[in-house]
Amino acid sequence: MFTGIVESMAKLVEIREVGTNKTFYFDSPLLPHLHVNQSLSHNGVCLTITDIRDALYSVTAVRETLIKSNLGSLKSGDYVNLERSMTSEYRFDGHIVQGHVDQTGVCTGVEPQDGSWLFDFSYDFNSTGNILVEKGSICVNGVSLTAFNCSQGGFRVTIIPYTWDNTNFRFIRKGDRVNLEFDVIGKYVQKMFLQAYQDHIKNKLN
Repeated sequence: MFTGIVESMAKLVEIREVGTNKTFYFDSPLLPHLHVNQSLSHNGVCLTITDIRDALYSVTAVRETLIKSNLGSLKSGDYVNLERSMTSEYRFDGHIVQGHVDQTGVCTGVEPQDGSWLFDFSYDFNSTGNILVEKGSICVNGVSLTAFNCSQGGFRVTIIPYTWDNTNFRFIRKGDRVNLEFDVIGKYVQKMFLQAYQDHIKNKLN
């Protein structure tokens, strides 16, 4: 479980392919605090550290993860956002993030403001049914953000200078693919309403 508050970035140094899986080797300032078998969010994807050696750590992503996230398109030199799993010792600063990417979205625009940046994203609503509410929470590349200008298949977020300087948002350009995890509470509510509607229809037919 995560909060969407990015701790650091990691630089991808090497990729090794074994069958349909990819093992990624990263360099990160967090390395002294990491250990094998630890859960670590990479651009919002929860992965398990499999090895630490030669000042690098490695994680492996299976085919399903590579298809449903932007990890499959990573190349050496790219940066990912990192967050260690949450603890009960600190304040809950973001929102509940599971590290399970629902789908990818596409950056449709970046607009510099006076001291901040506006990012617009689109996503395929028709194939997933994932929803956003105005001023609701959304996790983009592992970053907890507040969405606005929400529509069926689009939303906007504001990036402040701190987030720009400390995450890979500063590398995102129009047309780039990002990982999206929608608010888990909203997903449960949506499922309950859908189930109630289906039960209502079933009862009417009976």
